[in-house]
Order: sequence, then structure tokens, then C-alpha cells
Amino acid sequence: MNNNDVRVKVWGEFACFTRPDLKVERMTYPCMTPSAARGVLDCILWKPEFAWHVHRIGVLKQVKFHSVKRNEINARQGKTPIIIEENRTQRNSIVLKDVGYIIEASVFQSVPDGKNPPKKYVEMFNRRVRKGQCWRRPFLGTREFAAEFLPVSENDKPIQEEIPIGSMFLDMWYDENGVPMPKFFYDVAVRNGVLDCSEAYKQILTSKHIQGEIATYPRQLIHEFNLAEEATEREAL
Repeated sequence: MNNNDVRVKVWGEFACFTRPDLKVERMTYPCMTPSAARGVLDCILWKPEFAWHVHRIGVLKQVKFHSVKRNEINARQGKTPIIIEENRTQRNSIVLKDVGYIIEASVFQSVPDGKNPPKKYVEMFNRRVRKGQCWRRPFLGTREFAAEFLPVSENDKPIQEEIPIGSMFLDMWYDENGVPMPKFFYDVAVRNGVLDCSEAYKQILTSKHIQGEIATYPRQLIHEFNLAEEATEREAL
């Protein structure tokens, strides 16, 4: 690890990192995906000035699968509102039970900013983790499976096991026109309790995701919130 790296422990009662090739009846990967890890980090701290480069995911607990039935809908969301009572369906899901992970990542800036170096955001992230602060509640694959998070302690050690996975969803990549494309990496396995995705995730950092225009009022609220947060952090130093 270096000064631009962060580590956070996340855990929860259930998790579902859905395999895209088995999506009608949901089947989870045996380990958290890099995109889910990036989502957890974004929930704790998100800034448009940088992106998270996910390096490793440590598995803290034995893999336990669990079968549940969940209410879902059999229609896609569009411009027309969906009437839940007319589109509700029950589907079986194979999820993970009693999970825990260590996420290791670093701050990546496509354009270096001397006034706002990566170290600033690393320190901001670590303070938010210690205080239990987040933009929105982190979750483990699906929003109904909420996640707890804490700083990593000396007693948090990955399990010493190898878990074969095969191919795994990496994250969504966007071209220059903002068209999304799913990216995968192959011959994947959790080795000695750690999923190493550092090299594979580098391709996601070239994404050209075009952000939508934010209306004036919410943009002002976000700006005021950021100023208040930075002022609080300066007082804490």
C-alpha cells in the first residue's frame, strides 16, 4: 500500500453479486465483484474529480450459499410507470449469507490536480469511515442487502482458501459517446482469500462516461455541502 491507497472492512447478513449469465433466477458470484466494491466506496465518498481504482478484495468469512424467494417485477422500467400489482413475480435467488470483505483501492485522477492531490481524498475517506459517514447506505450487490463498514483492524485476516470463479464481471466501461459496455476478466480465482483485480481494473479507468447536467438547485446544494464538509475537516486537523 502507498499514501494513495484506502482499506475498508464491509460486512452484512446477506449479499447477492448477480452473475449476468444467470439473471432470470439470480445466482450470486461466490465473492464480491470489483464493481460492487467500487459502489461501496462511492457510497462512502464520491467526488467527480477522481475515480476509484479497485486493487484487491479480501474474503474474511467462509462462503455460504442461501436460497430465498424474492418479489421482483417482470417488466423493464421506462417512461411509463410500472404498476407493481400487475407485474409482480416471485423468483428464486441463490445469495451469500454472513459475508465480510476487505476492499483495497486507490484514488485515480486522469488529470493531476496540484490543489487537490489524491492524499486529500484518502484522508477524507478515512475520516468518513471512522465516523460512519456516507452519502448513501452502502449495500452488497442489491440495495435490500445493506452493508456495515469500519476501518480494517489487525485481527481482520482473509481466509486462506482458493475459490475458483472462471469469468467475472469487472465493471461498466463507457466510450467517448457515453455508450456503456460491460467488461469482464477471465481465469479468475480467489487465491489465499484474496481476489486480485488491480491489473484488470486499469481498463475501466479509461472510461469516458459523460455525466448528465445537474440542475442549478441541486448543484448549489452539493457545492454548499462540500464546503461545509471541508470546513469541518479543517477544524478537525
